[in-house]
Amino acid sequence: MARKTIAEMSFAKTYPYYVAKVVKKGRSEAELREVIRWLTGYSDVQIDAQIAADATFQTFFDEAPAYNPNAELITGVICGIRVEDIADPIEKKARQLDKLIDELAKGRPMDKILRA
Repeated sequence: MARKTIAEMSFAKTYPYYVAKVVKKGRSEAELREVIRWLTGYSDVQIDAQIAADATFQTFFDEAPAYNPNAELITGVICGIRVEDIADPIEKKARQLDKLIDELAKGRPMDKILRA
């Protein structure tokens, strides 16, 4: 069986892992949602709707109301790959989200995570 691309993976099924990761490190789901809202422009209700619809990452990012233009400021390595060098737009957005979640879990201040 062929391996799924990031675009085909379920955001809804990945979200609980994001929550567990940040909570385990002493951060909150509310802070996680703040990061997701900043990056995508979704409201909490819209995030819940994407989760309920079992949206893929492709759908999640394609339907994002206002993808933050400052997302280009997200740089660094995630899963051994430089975020800024990723060519596929959906994979890049997913890795940008991963990078923000890693920064949150590592205790970085919220204003730095949100590139304020």
